[in-house]
Amino acid sequence: MEPFLLLSIRADDAAADNEYESFASLAGLGEGELRRIRLDQRALGDFDLRDWSGIWVGGGPFNYTDPDEKKSPVQRRVEADLSRLLDAVVGADFPFLGACYGIGSLASHQGAVLGRRYSEPAGLVRVTLTEAGRGDPLLRELPGEFDAFTGHKEAVSELPGQAVLLASSAGCPVQAFRVGANVYATQFHPELDAVGMCTRIDVYKHAGYFDPSEADGLKDLAWNSEVSHPPAILRAFVRRYGRDRVGAAAG
Repeated sequence: MEPFLLLSIRADDAAADNEYESFASLAGLGEGELRRIRLDQRALGDFDLRDWSGIWVGGGPFNYTDPDEKKSPVQRRVEADLSRLLDAVVGADFPFLGACYGIGSLASHQGAVLGRRYSEPAGLVRVTLTEAGRGDPLLRELPGEFDAFTGHKEAVSELPGQAVLLASSAGCPVQAFRVGANVYATQFHPELDAVGMCTRIDVYKHAGYFDPSEADGLKDLAWNSEVSHPPAILRAFVRRYGRDRVGAAAG
């Protein structure tokens, strides 16, 4: 199978490594089936979509709504790299899934309205699928409502006309959307389990996602929660888009 590609922006090694391991294990990918480029460490450079079965973009400390004067050179370069990538991805309707920061990248590229109004603290959220979401190839295995882990400072408040809303929550109107047939984004984290959530709580304890005094309670909540449905999105993505070396669909 052609490998999948994870584009990571997490400057912290523990968070970056946990993110990679979470995507791989929860998607059911073995050694060599998921490659990683850490955009926090180097530029994307030249790429050929034909080298990959699909592309994932994870979360991280950047926000598209950060004031321009406060964006670091690395943050600016990451935004430019992802904009260039998405020009190709959307143009080819190539398999793509952006989670958390990844939803911001696709939303910004597509002209959605991004802001801080619908931020959600780190923790648990109840996600509800729309009618389109219940019939979507990646989401139709999920129940109409399910719990997911989240935590974000910015969110989409208005989608452009070419986007299809797939899921919402009470505090955030856009939890998932699709552009074309194969380009997806989620605000919640389909790659997070309790171990991953606790790792990120430790790493980002003082990053403004929650009151640091709440860290232990949030970790207890993570361990005592039944968050089992979101990873089905990753497995469905792999089944749908995994290609063998000559380009035939795997299923």
